[in-house]
Amino acid sequence: MDINDSIALVTGANRGLGRAFAQRLRERGAHKVYATARRPETVDLPGVEVLPLDITSPASVRAVAAAAPDVTLLVNNAGIQTGTDLVTGSLDAVRHEVDTNVLGHLEMIRAFAPALARNGGGAIVNVLSAMSWFGTRGAGAYHLTKAAAWAMTNGVRLELADQGTLVTAVHLGLADTDMSAGWPVDKIAPSDLADAALDGVEAGAAEVLADQWSRDVKSRLTLTPEEFNDAMDRALAALTAA
Repeated sequence: MDINDSIALVTGANRGLGRAFAQRLRERGAHKVYATARRPETVDLPGVEVLPLDITSPASVRAVAAAAPDVTLLVNNAGIQTGTDLVTGSLDAVRHEVDTNVLGHLEMIRAFAPALARNGGGAIVNVLSAMSWFGTRGAGAYHLTKAAAWAMTNGVRLELADQGTLVTAVHLGLADTDMSAGWPVDKIAPSDLADAALDGVEAGAAEVLADQWSRDVKSRLTLTPEEFNDAMDRALAALTAA
């Protein structure tokens, strides 16, 4: 797929990675960029078409799909992290993360798949995380949702193959956004993450490992659970000590 002259829709485009995606799409020649957010008045990018969207609301998803029937590239970026543990944390908070990070993305895919098929197949980018593969205390719910979103992405890819829709999973460690502000470590720039993802789409890639952290984590998946956990404990300790 050629990003130039594509018609893209980005969720959570008012800040962070979503804003970077929308900006880089415009700079790379996208014909039109729909920039969506729960509070559309917070989208400050020139040259985009702003639409209101709450991905946890089926009615809102249906409305944005009706307003953007020409989309050829869907970027599922919107997400949350509540800092919730699975056993002792709020179950309502866990449900909120699942509704947003998994079912919200799936709702968008289901709503836009018919339009992508009509428009030649197109592509879907799901912004995931290296935490698709590992968890930490204080982020059990986030790990759960990213692992589920990875599985969902793989399943959707199979189901949409016949209509010619590319489905690209994008994994990263930490990006320099508000969500990671408390981590004084090296982080990928949002624009670099967006470029890596869009380069992957143009190359027809099913998966993009956008930084060394995500590449390192995935390389450990062949280890036993005990070995994997030990390796991740050492890596996290080194990361926070740096």
